[in-house]
Amino acid sequence: MIRVLVVDDDARVAHNHREVVESLPAFTVVEVAHSASAALAAVERHRPDLVLLDLYLPDESGMTVLRTLRAPGASGHPVDVLVITAVRDIEQVRAALHGGAVHYLLKPFPLSALRDQLERFAAAHQRLTRIEEATQGDVDRLFGLLRPTPAQTLPKGLTSTTSELVADTLRAADSDLSAAEVAERTGVARVTARRYLEYLCADGRAELRMRYGSTGRPEHRYRWVR
Repeated sequence: MIRVLVVDDDARVAHNHREVVESLPAFTVVEVAHSASAALAAVERHRPDLVLLDLYLPDESGMTVLRTLRAPGASGHPVDVLVITAVRDIEQVRAALHGGAVHYLLKPFPLSALRDQLERFAAAHQRLTRIEEATQGDVDRLFGLLRPTPAQTLPKGLTSTTSELVADTLRAADSDLSAAEVAERTGVARVTARRYLEYLCADGRAELRMRYGSTGRPEHRYRWVR
């Protein structure tokens, strides 16, 4: 499980973020904090893997929290930070980037945007646990997951609506699915389902597995990366 600390001075917003985190099977919320001092104390107490960090806090700026977590001599437990804020000042964005934030989400945003970032983080986290010595391809995929670029837009002929439909179908499945099974559940053609599945695999959010039977070609099976 990926352990998450939610930090936001607005209790309602913090509650919404907590619900998004806990809706994903790979994540658990260890605590919700509403101030910088409470956030730093919670990091020491729980040693989370990820902090969802607002910058507007009543006692100190969230940037103070980020700098403290990154300071020499800070806790030896590595913690990643996803900044979630209404602060649009470019200097703050630059400071968050230089401070090692994995991403910077600007409020207001649809909660699906937070879910997408969490799923990308989970995919990168899972890849890191599997790799002992990285190749350049491994590094490119990891940084692409954590900081997606415009180059990762949908290929020509694919739509975001159908992509989300296929992604939601894989996410909700109890086990891996074939392209034919995805096509049946979504109502799209099998060849279309396979194109979207291949895109999700290339994007790091899904994984291809080969099932070998006693005869014939191996079956392509796809699963959501949790």
